[in-house]
Amino acid sequence: MMSKVRGIALLALALSVTAVPANASAAACKDVGNKYNLPFQVCDDELFIFAANYKPFEATVADEQGSATRVFDEVIGNKLRAAFPDVKIKYATWDYPVRYEDLKKAGVTPDIIIEDPKNRIDRDLEPLGWVGDLTADLQAAGIDVNTLNKAAVELTRSRSDGGIYGVPLFIDEHVLLYNKKIFDKFRVKYPSPGMTYDEAYKKAKQLTRDDGLDHYKGYMQHPDQYLDFNQAGLYPFLPTTSEQPAPEDVKVDISSDAWKSYVDNLYRFLEIPRNEFTTVTDFFKGDMSQPGHLAMAVETLSRLNMYAGSELFIEDGDEAAFAEQAKSVDIGVSAVPVLKRGGKTIYQPNTRAAFVPPSAAHKDQALRIVKWLVSEEAQTEISKQGIKAVLQTDAVVSNFGKNVPELAKLDTSAVYWGENAVVTNYQNTEFWDLPLWSVYRQHILRDGGTPEQALALSQQQDIPNYIKAQAAAGKDW
Repeated sequence: MMSKVRGIALLALALSVTAVPANASAAACKDVGNKYNLPFQVCDDELFIFAANYKPFEATVADEQGSATRVFDEVIGNKLRAAFPDVKIKYATWDYPVRYEDLKKAGVTPDIIIEDPKNRIDRDLEPLGWVGDLTADLQAAGIDVNTLNKAAVELTRSRSDGGIYGVPLFIDEHVLLYNKKIFDKFRVKYPSPGMTYDEAYKKAKQLTRDDGLDHYKGYMQHPDQYLDFNQAGLYPFLPTTSEQPAPEDVKVDISSDAWKSYVDNLYRFLEIPRNEFTTVTDFFKGDMSQPGHLAMAVETLSRLNMYAGSELFIEDGDEAAFAEQAKSVDIGVSAVPVLKRGGKTIYQPNTRAAFVPPSAAHKDQALRIVKWLVSEEAQTEISKQGIKAVLQTDAVVSNFGKNVPELAKLDTSAVYWGENAVVTNYQNTEFWDLPLWSVYRQHILRDGGTPEQALALSQQQDIPNYIKAQAAAGKDW
């Protein structure tokens, strides 16, 4: 269904090209080729914003433009244009219809890139030459990142080679979703913020059970994300003598007692008989044959909005399927379990940041816009759309979800509960997008190994082999 919708949308884009007004002839425009052979151009009188790797921005309908602009516009784009009536803003989402390589080939550099700083700086933005240290620029523009979510800022810094390449804008936070129907059926108390993994484990065992022909699973948490957004704040890289060490100088340690304890914490959930890991989307209906048979799942806010029925977050054409599956689920929202009683540390932030390339044609205007995007006004608007903001004032927090009617029936107070884990000791390291998936999904789930075996094999074999292969291919991520 989704590929069909995209085809219709892109066809609509081709049919929607209109003549350029005579009074716009003064602007020089560059055509950007793409694999869809659809017309796309960026003019020198436009401030170009390009977003990638935030799935909701790709949820679209075949409107008269046929492009994936609707979600961005409703979340923040319309308010942005109203705040800057003197700026001609052009926005596009990755692959609708252009990609990074298309822009580079056409000689077009976005003025602002909204992207995932966690692994896309090294993978995409640095090779394109589209990032540089913004420390002096932010100071000159009056942008104080110290007012923003500390963990989001530190995550961005940890990928920025000693400076700061971008400014966090929002967080697709991980939360614990639970199906009240299953809890009510088996008379188990609902989760609440501050619940420990020990307590979650007890509930998971209670709720992994049968009822006639129905089998219920108690708990699902994606092991890759559990490691990637390391809640204990563990960082796999050891310091070197440089912010950009050679591949052969990169050292990794994931075999310490702290890492073993962290991996073992989730391992016990995987050992619960008949609670085998499949996919967290089983909370509605992923790989399981029937919807509504998973009691708890760690998921992202964008999924919560989708499951709640927000049309803005559901891919066009999928509304009926989600509405049918929703009949089996009564959604409850809590925070990710904490590692120890009294703790308030949740996942590292799944953040998206704004990057202003050094060669941006409208750099000063771009920085003005970034300053507005992290203002209380803009962050409140983002929060109203059911997205966690990086500026967390009373006004921002209290307005969460106010523009999403489907969230009104849910208690979403857990969204801003707790503190995101902060990356530390990242100085003089170079980030590599390590194959940490091998720990759980290969050596534990497939090979049947223990956490200690899995960590040792990943550290001694998988990670060094990955770095060598990437370096041989001329890559440094």
